[in-house]
Amino acid sequence: MSEDKAADTVETAPDEANAIPNGKGHEAGEEITALPNTPPAGEGEKDNIPNSTQNESPNRTENADGQEFLSGTDDKKTTRFTDFEGKTSFGMSVFNLGNAIMGSGILGLAYAMANTGVVLFLILLTVVAVLSSYSIHLLLKSSGVVGIRAYEQLGYRAFGTPGKMAAGIAITLQNIGAMSSYLYIVKYEFPLVIQAFLKVDNPAGEWFLNGNYLVVIVSIAVILPLALMKQLGYLGYTSGFSLSCMVFFLISVIYKKFTVPCPFVDFALNATAIGQNLNGTYPSGEADAACIPKMANLNTRTAYTIPILAFAFVCHPEVLPIYTELRNPTKKKMQHVSNISIAVMYVMYFLAALFGYLTFYGKVEAELLHTYSRIDPYDTLILCVRVAVLTAVTLTVPIVLFPVRRAIQQMVFPNKTFYWPRHIAIAFVLLTFINLLVIFAPNILGIFGIIGATSAPCLIFIFPAVFYIRIVPKEEEPSFSVPKILAACFAGIGFLFMIMSLSFIIIDWTTGSSNASSGH
Repeated sequence: MSEDKAADTVETAPDEANAIPNGKGHEAGEEITALPNTPPAGEGEKDNIPNSTQNESPNRTENADGQEFLSGTDDKKTTRFTDFEGKTSFGMSVFNLGNAIMGSGILGLAYAMANTGVVLFLILLTVVAVLSSYSIHLLLKSSGVVGIRAYEQLGYRAFGTPGKMAAGIAITLQNIGAMSSYLYIVKYEFPLVIQAFLKVDNPAGEWFLNGNYLVVIVSIAVILPLALMKQLGYLGYTSGFSLSCMVFFLISVIYKKFTVPCPFVDFALNATAIGQNLNGTYPSGEADAACIPKMANLNTRTAYTIPILAFAFVCHPEVLPIYTELRNPTKKKMQHVSNISIAVMYVMYFLAALFGYLTFYGKVEAELLHTYSRIDPYDTLILCVRVAVLTAVTLTVPIVLFPVRRAIQQMVFPNKTFYWPRHIAIAFVLLTFINLLVIFAPNILGIFGIIGATSAPCLIFIFPAVFYIRIVPKEEEPSFSVPKILAACFAGIGFLFMIMSLSFIIIDWTTGSSNASSGH
């Protein structure tokens, strides 16, 4: 049985990357460095031996100490893999992973802070960021032991075909839901932006104000060409531009805090009130109660904050593909990429939530930009911010599509090498399917909620933990060692998240309210 698994590992290594042609050489390099960490007669060594012959043996001992997680020494490779060497720089990898983390959820974080309070929100955000980083550590540790850098293949090594299928299905569902949410933003926001720029107060059915047409045009003109790229690393430039758009969004939110009056007045009621009461005080000098931030706040909507924050850090399907394409990859280097990306997103999330909340306090809506429109729908700065957000989510879709395509290939074409027609066809079919969902299923958000409540906890908490427990040999870490006990507790947290999220959705449906907003 172990020989069969070894064969599968070797056969599928080149295909890890339908998007990643250099995957084979990377797998081999990783396997060489992983050999010293596996038991002498363990299953991991059997998997590693076949591929290790493809590369020069000098790396075998030279890299033996470089693969320990967060060890003090990095890999010192003198012999390079000339045929399949990763070419993506450290900075581009940070951009790609940061872009994978940064989703539309940033628009709802101010609403989440309004329902938790500043201090409680900061505590929850910190906990989720730390747990996300720990989850990536478990994935990288597992991949280092067996020399596999594909989520689905880790599932195969841990639980055989059912594990691979479970991981592939979870990645597919989660990322299809994420891509659909991004295209929903394009569908509903893009027409409003065009309408505001053209000052069309009473649309008469113009085609360029039809969201369905605009989604198709954006998908064909922008998303499809980027999705057809052979390597994920090439998207580092678009990811950098996408993140810069979100930085512009953040700067604008901070600026608006000091220009919007408190309490604000709806544009339809009194447009002249803008700027009259920036300090949030009564004429007598007393502070308006509606303009005092709450440090802690508990209400019926507070419970939705936890899944919103958890899903705001979903990037785990993209971690291993980015790791595969990283130049001179080591677990330590990839963990640094992950930690920097998470830290940057952590700061941006908190600042966007804080200043959005301090602008509108209890009146902030689940989608922050909608609240600004209540003040002045033709505000030029906010229109530019909308364009920036639209650009950011559009450029994120190709990043999210890569893991889905690889998951489909792992499930349907597990032993096939890279093939351009198949690479193109899967991207085209996926985008077509997602466009049809967005166009013809306007009320599918509930289904996406169920998908997010099940697949996201699996990808963030449950799968990395159980894969780690199953893959890391008992000779290296006994079943009741501290790391494996922590991993088991981590999986338990994932089950709690799943039960809690599903409960909130069911309560939301039964009460007929719509207080939840998706996090990613």
